[in-house]
Amino acid sequence: MLVAFAAALPARAQDSGGLFSPDSWAVAGDVRVTAGDGEASWLDGGYGKTRFGGSEPDRGWRVEPRLVEGNLIWQPRFGWAVSGTLVATAQQGQEHPVDLSEAFLTWKPLVGGRVKPSVRAGLFWPPVSLEHSGPEWRVTETITPSAINSWIGDEVKLGGVEANLAVTLGGHRLTGSFALFGLNDTSGTLLAFRGWALHDEKVVAFGLQPLPPLTGFIHNIQAPETRPVIEIDNRFGWYGKLGWSPMRAFELQLFHYDNRGDPEAMTPTQQWGWRTRFTNIGALIDLGHIRLRAQAMGGRTEMGFVKNGRIWVDTDFHSAFLLMTRLFDRGSVSARVEAFDTNGRGSRLGSEGSEQGWALTAAARREIGPHLSLLGEVLHVESDRAARATIGLAPHQPQTLVQLGLRVHL
Repeated sequence: MLVAFAAALPARAQDSGGLFSPDSWAVAGDVRVTAGDGEASWLDGGYGKTRFGGSEPDRGWRVEPRLVEGNLIWQPRFGWAVSGTLVATAQQGQEHPVDLSEAFLTWKPLVGGRVKPSVRAGLFWPPVSLEHSGPEWRVTETITPSAINSWIGDEVKLGGVEANLAVTLGGHRLTGSFALFGLNDTSGTLLAFRGWALHDEKVVAFGLQPLPPLTGFIHNIQAPETRPVIEIDNRFGWYGKLGWSPMRAFELQLFHYDNRGDPEAMTPTQQWGWRTRFTNIGALIDLGHIRLRAQAMGGRTEMGFVKNGRIWVDTDFHSAFLLMTRLFDRGSVSARVEAFDTNGRGSRLGSEGSEQGWALTAAARREIGPHLSLLGEVLHVESDRAARATIGLAPHQPQTLVQLGLRVHL
């Protein structure tokens, strides 16, 4: 897509040296030692809330070195106003060894005055997370993002067009975004069947995400994996975002998303359309060496046909977190507290699909060179989910994950 676009541009823009210049390429990687206990991770077919679970069958501590992720990043420039982002990602446990993470074009004209427009189009995550940054969408101060942004990372990637406007009025900065998108019809599958999770596994363009054991009627109509990047019903979804910053030390954000999915649409491979919508509120407070970030999300997802006045799957979901970071010259320490729940009330997935949980995270980051960062993290999660009884587990499960990681960015 990017190469075709470049071919249509004037030769003068292509000769500027920005298309294949060394500055347009970057490599990022992540290696770790992990120690986790508790039930099997959702990535291994269980209900575990963390990326790496305990040893089987006793669910004791499991310690392993891991090559977690690698990214090849290309950010060419096509003249003064147009740039591109293309990210190829390798992740442990994915369907394909290397897959496409993001691919989009950005138009950002150099204009003076108080109004700054921009547009991006392609495959990307919506602007929800306060914990991620960079073209590889890395978590900045911790290893594991919150439950909210873990879900955005594993199920809310889309293909679309997003228009942005930033306006400065006096000491206030106002921002607005609006997007039309597709390729996100299965969003909600993981929240309904798995529930919330805390991990840094990122959905890719052509990959699948595993589901926990499905039983009864659901087992017969739903594939054992979900494909997050797919178009089923040929309907446009939309989202909008507003931001207000009365001063540099404070920002408030309001985001609403609706994929307008058809809950009765299905592919021959048993991938279903889901009608998913949510509202997210975010706040950032910068006090110099102390930064506070908070998000709260509430939404609803539905799938299937109506039976006896109720649709097959109807799940409300909520989560909120507060993250505090103390910055130092070459690093930071962070602490996060959060809570989450889902409420299943469908005719085929009722209260057994409900859950309640909370998590505490403590993390430290240290820059050990211009291209290396050392991170450590302790994450503890506890949750109650009735569906665990279907595989012989107690509904209440605690889990702890300790990680020591080295990030490389060249």
